[in-house]
Amino acid sequence: MKEMWTTMASIMGVWAFGQSLLHTVFPPELRFASLKLFHRVFSYFSSYCYYDITEIDGVNTNELYNAVQLYLSSSASISGTRLSLTRGLNSSSITFGLSNNDRLIDSFKGATVEWEHVVTQRQSQTFSWRPLPEEKRGFTLRVRKKHKHLVLTSYLDFVMEKANDLRRKNQDRLLYTNSRGGSLDSRGHPWESVPFKHPSTFDTLAMDPASKAQIMADLLDFANGEAFYQKTGRAWKRGYLLYGPPGTGKSSMIAAMANFLGYDIYDLELTEVNTNSELRKLLMKTTSKSIIVIEDIDCSINLTNRNKAASVRKNISNNNNNSYDVAASGASGGDDGPNTITLSGLLNFTDGLWSCCGSERIFVFTTNHIEKLDPALLRSGRMDMHINMSYCTLPALNILLKNYLGYDLDNEAVEEFAAVIEPAEMTPADISEVLIKNRRNKSKAVAELLEALKIRAEKSGLKKLGHKMVGHVEEEEEQEKRALDEQLQENVNKIGDEI
Repeated sequence: MKEMWTTMASIMGVWAFGQSLLHTVFPPELRFASLKLFHRVFSYFSSYCYYDITEIDGVNTNELYNAVQLYLSSSASISGTRLSLTRGLNSSSITFGLSNNDRLIDSFKGATVEWEHVVTQRQSQTFSWRPLPEEKRGFTLRVRKKHKHLVLTSYLDFVMEKANDLRRKNQDRLLYTNSRGGSLDSRGHPWESVPFKHPSTFDTLAMDPASKAQIMADLLDFANGEAFYQKTGRAWKRGYLLYGPPGTGKSSMIAAMANFLGYDIYDLELTEVNTNSELRKLLMKTTSKSIIVIEDIDCSINLTNRNKAASVRKNISNNNNNSYDVAASGASGGDDGPNTITLSGLLNFTDGLWSCCGSERIFVFTTNHIEKLDPALLRSGRMDMHINMSYCTLPALNILLKNYLGYDLDNEAVEEFAAVIEPAEMTPADISEVLIKNRRNKSKAVAELLEALKIRAEKSGLKKLGHKMVGHVEEEEEQEKRALDEQLQENVNKIGDEI
């Protein structure tokens, strides 16, 4: 036993001597150069090349790492019995991915690639203003050299696009609103967001089925039209104008569009934007595959008619400077301060060069009074499709009855409702309130709705008759006034001739 320990001590002594001699003969610089040369020789003769994708690039998160992690989680060919499960923020589903130091084989256009998830312990940190995670994570991509060009030009772009689609599919819709006065949140963004969980769909939307089918087809053509827009040299965007009386479902239409396409919604409050420059900055901070909404465009700010604005400026120029200051502040800012957004700024926002700083975006404007809008806002390229959200029709009524009561009208009831539904001019919101109030008793709900429609139709008929009579009386008065003026002019002419 003693001899064995003596032998071990001798061996360790020889090892220590040899190591110190190696350090003396081969200094660290020489060893590093030798290893570097070895790797170069190995890489030259190897048929593979390697790419490292780290989780953190300097102090910022590497978006490519997150995209690869999400892309690999969708692969059905993950081998092994140990997977990592994750659930992202605002996500309604659980995703799985590669565990630590696990590998995955993937293929793309005939090329085979290998992914390895590398996790190592990070060395102890010195003082840092942003502490880094204890573990250093990353992916190593191994690919044959003959497929190098394919991977760098197409495969990684494919991974990013696939990850974005998966993220949008798994993540709940988000509803954004611009911060008051253009202030920034903790991340430096001018938009604040909440999960968007509006249940409206085109199936539940109370609207004529033919109109809905036309809108859905137009939305699909837009979402799948990247090649078309690129070929025709147009910006990949589209504008919709929803107009009609209050309560006709304009907000529900926007929610149905977002749920149909899987887009986020940016609800732009123009009264919180002070200048055209702030408006452009807000546009730059929106993402692709989103719907930018400006509701009640005729009421947001004074952009309705350039002719009226010109007359106002002419009147102001005839007044003194004090009245100019008061009028300008009252016309532009309201109670909250000055607002210098111009019609030109809004037009450039929707159809100018700045509207092209993104792709696959939809602009939606709503108004209760389309006649108040400036014609420049209404032309194609800004508001490409005008959608009339009208009063409830018979097909829309059938949809509401199925949604709220699960009820189908018989032939006799259809004839009764058809006779009063259009003259009544009731909005889907008014009809929905009647159905909600009596949803526990279907027969009572249908009877009360029919009675309400008859009353509204009668009132509407009397109102139209009154307007017609008033118009007739006004026309007669105008004719009498015109006749008196002609008679007076004739008498004046006779007196002039006699003189």
